[in-house]
Amino acid sequence: MTTSSPQGAQTLTGLSETIVLVGAGKMGGAILEGWLGLGLDPKNIIVVEPQPGPEITALAARGLRINPNAGTVGETSAVLIAVKPQVAGDVLPTLKPYVGASTVTVSIMAGRTLGSLEQALPARAALVRAMPNTPAAIGRGITVAIPNTHVLPDQRKLVDTLLSATGAVEWITDEALMDAVTAVSGSGPAYVFLLAEALARAGAAAGLPVDLASKLARITVAGSGELLHRSSEDAALLRQNVTSPGGTTAAALEVLIAKDGLAPLMEKAVAAGTRRSRELAG
Repeated sequence: MTTSSPQGAQTLTGLSETIVLVGAGKMGGAILEGWLGLGLDPKNIIVVEPQPGPEITALAARGLRINPNAGTVGETSAVLIAVKPQVAGDVLPTLKPYVGASTVTVSIMAGRTLGSLEQALPARAALVRAMPNTPAAIGRGITVAIPNTHVLPDQRKLVDTLLSATGAVEWITDEALMDAVTAVSGSGPAYVFLLAEALARAGAAAGLPVDLASKLARITVAGSGELLHRSSEDAALLRQNVTSPGGTTAAALEVLIAKDGLAPLMEKAVAAGTRRSRELAG
């Protein structure tokens, strides 16, 4: 079962509780930017980051706290962990002082299960495992989330708002689905970028100047994605709308829709990504 949240329908203006962001790299930085865009006061944000960039450091002048002594922080409403899963073993034990009885902890670390988080954090902690994707950097991402049994309705609502700062949010009830989620939406942007690469190379192979082929492929992929985003029609119908019987598009699609074409290849790719996600989760 899944439930979705409308993108852009929420705000953090007026939120008085303390939010902790652990890790301010590309994804963590995008999430922070989203929070600020939703009206969250920097004075209510703590960033735990060993090497804060100039953008993060500049926010200190607006009240954002960087690497404070954990004992001086007090009550926190949410802790969002945005570090690489490889460093989880070192980072998670240091977060216990931030996680109080009323704190909900959100992890966007790939492959880290709710069970592994429960073992590393205080007993009965409210936990959410989430998987965003890189279009979060422009507010057009999608995040899939699953709570553990200790997350209260108000905590889930807060997490939904925090995650919606970078795009749409979907909630699931079966954690086993997170491996396929990772393979589809988590890794999916790379597949789209590869499509743009392959289309550009094919154009050059057909005789186009390399620069022109690259520009045509880039803008076509970006524009088609925007059309898909704005349209209420599904992808299959949009494809059919471009395809005239016996035309050039139909000739090309015969190759892509063949028994050994794009669809079975994509199924193999997603299956491989799903398997790898399960392996990483142990």
